[in-house]
Formats: sequence, structure tokens, C-alpha cells
Amino acid sequence: MDPCPFVRLTVGSLALKIPVAAKPARSAVHPSSTPCFCKIKLKSFPLQTALVPHLPPDAAHPTDGPASPPGVVVVGGGGGGGATFHLSKADLDRLAGKSIFSGKVCLKVSVFTGRRGATCGVSSGRLLGKVSVPLDLAGAESRACVFHSGWINVGKDTKGSSSAQFHLTVKAEPDPRFVFQFDGEPECSPQVFQIQGNIRQPVFTCEFSFRSHNGDHHAQRSRSLPSESSCSRNWLSSFGSEREKPGRERKGWSITVHDLSGSPVATASMVTPFVASPGSDRVSRSNPGSWLILRPGDGTWKPWGRLEAWRERGGSDSLGCRFEIIPDSAGAGAGVVVSESTLSSKSGGRFQIDLGSNGGNGRATPGSAGSPACSPRGSGDFGHGLWPYCMYRGFVMAAGVEGEGKCSKPTVEVSVQHVGCTEDAAAFVALAAAVDLSMDACMLFTQRLRKELCHTADSSSSF
Repeated sequence: MDPCPFVRLTVGSLALKIPVAAKPARSAVHPSSTPCFCKIKLKSFPLQTALVPHLPPDAAHPTDGPASPPGVVVVGGGGGGGATFHLSKADLDRLAGKSIFSGKVCLKVSVFTGRRGATCGVSSGRLLGKVSVPLDLAGAESRACVFHSGWINVGKDTKGSSSAQFHLTVKAEPDPRFVFQFDGEPECSPQVFQIQGNIRQPVFTCEFSFRSHNGDHHAQRSRSLPSESSCSRNWLSSFGSEREKPGRERKGWSITVHDLSGSPVATASMVTPFVASPGSDRVSRSNPGSWLILRPGDGTWKPWGRLEAWRERGGSDSLGCRFEIIPDSAGAGAGVVVSESTLSSKSGGRFQIDLGSNGGNGRATPGSAGSPACSPRGSGDFGHGLWPYCMYRGFVMAAGVEGEGKCSKPTVEVSVQHVGCTEDAAAFVALAAAVDLSMDACMLFTQRLRKELCHTADSSSSF
């Protein structure tokens, strides 16, 4: 089947120039030291906020200003990071609506001076000016479009003339993706369909089971699932933890993804139990539970990535997730973090791996986007070297999950450029299942799990 068309709309290369008064007041703050930010809005999409760096008045382009921090790549060249909007075919059709009430599609940017946030309920930023960039998204599914790249006058001084210049680049690029959807909750061992328009085609089946500490599975397994060799068990034990706290832990969950022939192509195995922190009924960030995502290779399972999850404290009361990629040559504990997300425990959210600048998950891309392809480096270089960003770039995947107590049938989007075989797609499907199951694993320990997640042998003591 063909992938689904998506368009990635990016706003980047942000910068601001504010002229210095000839005789500034004694108490005035030089504009180069004054923080500022902007709010970026596109129709019904959530509002996004980005920092905007200052440049000297004589700078011709954002690249002429202060250099970006080492190891940070920004969208569209120099200047500040911006925002990213991911547009599906349905989004594009809605934005291109012919209704007389729909109006022309415009991206709206409000530029503020001062710090972000609020003091005593009042916004601490002062509106400097607004910018509107018209968008013609027709044909953006098949070709890249640049809607604006350059300076725009914003704000007015006391004489009515422009008092500042704001730089931004707005562009759209085709970003086709494979879309998969679970036909049921992961713990119910559902089928997984590939979606393309109105067509739903089964591509995988999932099998949820319970794994003991010695690697044995307690649920009935497919005959085609290879037994876990001593090598794979060593991986599980080296990445996991034997934390025994009867009555206060959730452990041993595993979900295996099979192709339509019944062959296992990926698995997610809980290797560190989800344990309530001392004196609490929640899994803490300092002591998270974790999953190992494995792919088959050389007759056994090989680790591909690790997901950690916990329950955030405070008013947000959300699920925290951290995912890292593990290279083939890595020892236990080595890896590169590629995503950190928070999902509302009440309403769910979207777990995402996006290695563009501020690609929706709050992380900038390590390394240099213009650097040549590279090979994995030693564990001592992780976090500083370019691996695995030579392999994973831009949008990688996203999975939508529901909140606690809701029927969750995760939808998974995977960039076409990161799927070269069935196992590639299956690994992301297994990761999405692990994120969804983590919502249950991180439920407060005063709440009882649904029966599918309770192993009959120890449900009375472990949950």
C-alpha cells in the first residue's frame, strides 16, 4: 500500500532587531539583553511558543548574529528555533475549504518583548507587533514551498514608524508517512491495520503476555516465536532491575508483534518493574519503570531501544516518557535519548520522535544537520557524537494514546524514510504499544488495573 500524504510546515530562522535609541534613558535595558518570544498560531491547531534571539541592528541575516549553542541545529539556518505543524490530508482539505466563512489561510505570529509566563495572572510579555503570512498549500503534498524568508517590520514607535524588524522563514515540505492503527487495546492482543485513506489492511498481530524474571512467558505463545536464548535473557537482565517489593510493583508485561505469516518481528518487554516510590502511590521520575524494544536478528532478539516511564508530580499529573536508541555495539546502559514527552494522564496525548529543531517534543537536534554520514561511536561519545542522527532525521514517528480508563486503540505514524522493511515498522508499533501500556503501569497504586493486565498467579499480591 502507498503511504499517506502529510505536509510538514515549519517556522524557523527567527530573529529580532530593535534599534538602539541615540540617548537611551538611564534605566533603559539594551535590546540585545532583553529576552523576547513569539506565539505562532495556525487556524485550529494548538498555539506554539518560541524564543526569539536579538541581533545587532547592522546584521543582514540571522546567521550574522550570535552563533547558536554548540550541537544545536535550527530550522532554516541561523537564528532561533521555531514551530512545526504536521498536516494530514484531512488537515489540508479542511484548511483549503471553499466556504465563504473559511477565509484565506494565514499563519499568525505575535511578537513579544519580556519574559514568557505570567506574574499574578498577568502576562509578563509586552506585545511588540503581529505578523501574518498567507499560505497557499495547494500542491504542498508533492513539492516544497517557501512562503516567506526575510525581514518584516513590526511594532511602531512614538512617531508611528516601524520600531523593529522580525525575521522568519516559513516553508512546507512533503512528509509522507505510513499510518498504523491498533484494532483494540494492546493488552487484548489486537490486530494492527495499515491505514491509507478509507482502506484498512491488516499487517500485524500483537500478543500480550506475562514474562517472569527468568524470561519465560506465561501466556500461550505463537509456535513461530523463537525461544529466548541465554543471550537475549542476558540483554533483559542487563537492562532491567530485580526490584522485589510485593504488592507495590507491576512487572513482567510483554507484547510481541507478528507479521501476517506469524513470524515475530518486534517485541516490547518490561525489564524494570514499575514500583511505587517510598511513602507514595506513584512511580517517580527518579525511579522509573522501563521497557526494552527488541528486533529479531541472528536467531535471537537484539535491543533496539529503551523506553522509561513515570508519573509526573504536581498540577500536571501526567505520564512522563523518555526514549533512547541503542546501537548494536552498545553495552548495557549506553544509548542516545531521542525523545522526552509528557502525556496527560486524564486525556492522553501524542508521544513523538521528531529530530528537527523544536519538533514538537521540546528537544533540539544534537549534531550538525550538514555533517556527512557517520558510523556509531564508542559509548563514551554518546550524547556528543552524531550517531544515530545520520540514520534518524526530521520527523521519525508519533503515537496517539488515550488517558487512564479510556479505551485506547493507538494510531502510529512513521515517516516513510525510516521504514525499509517490515521489522522497521514493527519496532515503532511495539514502541507505541509500550507507551500505551505505560499509561496503565503508571496508574496510582491505589487504583486497580483491568483484569487483562493482572497475571492470575500473582494478581492478588502484585497489583
